[in-house]
Amino acid sequence: MVLPEINSIAEICAQHKIEDVVLSPGSRCAPITIAFNRHPQFSPITLSDERAAAFTALGMSLETDKPSVLVCTSGSAAYNYAPAVAEAFFAQVPLLVITADRPPEWVDQMDGQTIRQSGIFGKHVKKSFDLPVDHQHPDAKWQFNRQVNEAILEANSFPKGPVHLNIPIREPFYPEKGEAIKFDASCRVIKKRSVLNDFSPQVWEELKQEFSLYSKPLIVLGQQKLRADLIESLGQFSSKHQIPVIADGISNFHDLEDVISLPDNILIGNQDKKPLQPDLLITFGASVISKPLKQFLRSYPPNAQWHLEETGMTADTFQCLTEILPVSPATFLQHMKEASTSFSSPYFQLWQQEQKRQREKLQAFVEVSPFTEIKIAHQILNHLPQDSLLHLSNSMTVRNVNFVGIPVQKNIEIACNRGTSGIDGSNSTAIGAAMKTERLTTLITGDMAFFYDRNGLWNNYLPANLRIIVINNHAGGIFGLIQGPREQEELATYFETHQQLKAKNTAEDFNLDYFSCSDFKALNTLLPDFFKASERPKLLEIFVDKEENKSSFDQFKAHLKG
Repeated sequence: MVLPEINSIAEICAQHKIEDVVLSPGSRCAPITIAFNRHPQFSPITLSDERAAAFTALGMSLETDKPSVLVCTSGSAAYNYAPAVAEAFFAQVPLLVITADRPPEWVDQMDGQTIRQSGIFGKHVKKSFDLPVDHQHPDAKWQFNRQVNEAILEANSFPKGPVHLNIPIREPFYPEKGEAIKFDASCRVIKKRSVLNDFSPQVWEELKQEFSLYSKPLIVLGQQKLRADLIESLGQFSSKHQIPVIADGISNFHDLEDVISLPDNILIGNQDKKPLQPDLLITFGASVISKPLKQFLRSYPPNAQWHLEETGMTADTFQCLTEILPVSPATFLQHMKEASTSFSSPYFQLWQQEQKRQREKLQAFVEVSPFTEIKIAHQILNHLPQDSLLHLSNSMTVRNVNFVGIPVQKNIEIACNRGTSGIDGSNSTAIGAAMKTERLTTLITGDMAFFYDRNGLWNNYLPANLRIIVINNHAGGIFGLIQGPREQEELATYFETHQQLKAKNTAEDFNLDYFSCSDFKALNTLLPDFFKASERPKLLEIFVDKEENKSSFDQFKAHLKG
């Protein structure tokens, strides 16, 4: 039996220029699956593990900046989407999450694969819709069409994010043999024009006057996409006004001239932080990795903080927020570039001197370091090919990269699931991104994150441009580096999660070219070949001694302070 309203979902998505659909097998969702599969504009992929499917769709949307569609059956299948949905919400990544459901009268009646799906993702979606179960009445047809359109518009509205469509479906689910599936190209599609946020000339003049009252402004950048035009604009603004710019590793501003890219190293290495205190803090972007930076700004707060955020929720991360400016960073830089200022050049130079000093300290350390994770990160980053995409798992992987810094002038874009900072979907996210780009896509990950998301590799679409580097210390090594857990008798059993798994077996299971090493000579020999183009994706497993790494990390922090 053909269900015209269900088929209209695919047509509306097509007319909204949505491209990617990730399906997970199931019976209740069969009409939706068939509609997307038979629509001429879509070539859906199917992934059996819903958690991996959701993170794969997240990776796709990270690259395209368009909503990817997720479709699953009723019951616990929908709950497996939750980690990726939460990540998408906090990372402001658009997703259209479609869950098939039982008709409402069968909820709580002990029917199979029936749970309370209405609003299942709670406050971690921008909006949730329960579509009508019966479509005969004209008002129900109108509601169905309106809510599908509204969901897509909401996912795309700034700040972008996930939206949930819960669709109860009655049997029968499948068309009769030979029954044609038709799509109505004339179905109603609701569009929305973007709004240009700007201030009046008077407001800009007031901001410029206030701006000129400060002598030690500092810019701190959170996570965001790589934008060459914004790097250029910020470079001109910073250079003219002599304002230091701190860029976390995930901010994608590592190619900015005179950028402060080693905030962790600088702040760990300085006992007297008072001279580094700003009087005006300007911020834009999402989360910041650096805990020393957050602690510094909370302990040495500026007189004012301006946060640039076009719309949506603004976090008071540094506990000193005084003004939210609802404009884009590009608009702000354009208007404020011409402000007349008398800022302190010595303050700018102080940060530059600290950056140079810590860069030299880092180089001196890696030259004598044993085969441990700081030096491994340094070597890998220096071998990364030009114009490539780098995904990082959470825990120590992203922190080590922040300690080392991204190589400059190589046009490398960084991505990491820092919305929730979980380890649960880094494989899948990187795979989804690699599917949507021709750039070489490298994931650097730890053993815990890699094995946790092993099902991310369980699909038939692994692209040849994918490279996975697993740093395997056979434990959750971060807990041995943190002051609290490392001092507890429960460390080895309850925090570090020792395991003897090897990624070689996973590489064989999923048909990846496999490389391994456990010393620098082998690593430096392998990396050039590892990054070469190939017909299959590649996996490099690097074995590290956990205890030696712990000792080396302590020496590194002591070296920064010396």
